[in-house]
Amino acid sequence: MDVLREFDPWRDPLCTCPPKLSLNPYTGCDHACVYCYITSYIPRAFECRPKTDLISRLRRDIEKVREGTLVSMSNSSDPYPHIERNLGLTRECLKLLSQKDLRVQIITKSDLVVRDLDLLSKMRSVVSFTLTTLDPLVSKRLEPGAPPPERRLKALRKLTEAGLPVTVRLDPVILGLNDDEIERIVRSVAGVGAKHVTSSTFKPRPDSWHRIKLKFPKVARELEPLYFEFGTKHRSSFYLPSHLREELMKRVRDACIANGLTFSSCREGLKKISTGDSCDGTHLIE
Repeated sequence: MDVLREFDPWRDPLCTCPPKLSLNPYTGCDHACVYCYITSYIPRAFECRPKTDLISRLRRDIEKVREGTLVSMSNSSDPYPHIERNLGLTRECLKLLSQKDLRVQIITKSDLVVRDLDLLSKMRSVVSFTLTTLDPLVSKRLEPGAPPPERRLKALRKLTEAGLPVTVRLDPVILGLNDDEIERIVRSVAGVGAKHVTSSTFKPRPDSWHRIKLKFPKVARELEPLYFEFGTKHRSSFYLPSHLREELMKRVRDACIANGLTFSSCREGLKKISTGDSCDGTHLIE
């Protein structure tokens, strides 16, 4: 296929996602998150541009897909960048996906998703908001192009009040930067109706590590030996020592249990501590 692609075609042994297709209406993402991994494989990754002839290409792909197939939007760029407000490409994609009765997972940091509530509420869908901090100042440094946390929480509430299943990605947890917020974030998202949390520790690649060092030098100095002396490398990413990763993920899990949410970790090799029926929250799709 063309614009509908198999998710994780490399078969990473740490990926526990259910089978699904990936759809990115845009190339690059203007949220420009410091921790983002797409700069390791997308040229001009923080310059968002629409895919050429996207709608006609998607229409052809959909003809090859069975009804009920799960489609994830998006995994290499947010489906709601700033230019989506005027271009509406993601909205047009949703219209096409709904015609084939495909299941849809939206992964976003943008409150613009509320605009498409009329479509999503009639589809088999789930929305997953990424929320890494509740501090607007930290968020502005960490995710400079993304809407502030308060707007995301308000959007989350609007979606859940409309009956749409919503999950949260507390991802990444960066030791020394946002790990002290874990319990507060989980309480906050539970309070506005989220049902599931997917979490993961920061797994830097050389490009994202360079940005962390520039933006958060003190945090980077403390983390450097943990990653590069005592940690491990998996493919192109560096991992914290396993006992630290497990401690952090257990804190997220325990906070979820205390607040009535299900929990899963992402690419940590810690499936044993998960309580959800899927790592990405797609089990909530009707």
